[in-house]
Amino acid sequence: MTTAPVPTLVPAFDADVRIGALEDHGHTRAGHRRVVPILGGRFTGLFEAEIVPGGADWQIVRSDGTVEIDTRYSARTAGGSYVHIRTFGVRSAGPEIRDALTRGVTVDPSEYYFRLGVHLETSDPDLAILERSLFVASAQRAADRVRYTAYQVT
Repeated sequence: MTTAPVPTLVPAFDADVRIGALEDHGHTRAGHRRVVPILGGRFTGLFEAEIVPGGADWQIVRSDGTVEIDTRYSARTAGGSYVHIRTFGVRSAGPEIRDALTRGVTVDPSEYYFRLGVHLETSDPDLAILERSLFVASAQRAADRVRYTAYQVT
């Protein structure tokens, strides 16, 4: 039996996601629920598209302060094709950094951990690679946006 190839990461695309004000839903049966509306933004790189307003990040804040990320939103290419985006991941940091991020203070992304899995769907045959590949991302949080660079896992 031969050894399977060792995966590598290849830069694929960048996302600049504009977000609205955090909605704190308090403690629910799932945990401390927060919802962050997605207002728009842009993808560049492997595909070019404008983010359609209307999605959100449905977060759970764990007891240790780690934020579980669960987003769903859409983007539209210049040709009118839609791409459905789902990200899942975690953002974690010490208490001071967490508080600064919550207040909208810009924090150097090396001061916290923010990683995502990125799942893409589209009916556009020209973008089929988005459905045939795995993507992971390194993200950063700003007051009014989340930016991430996604890497294709080879």
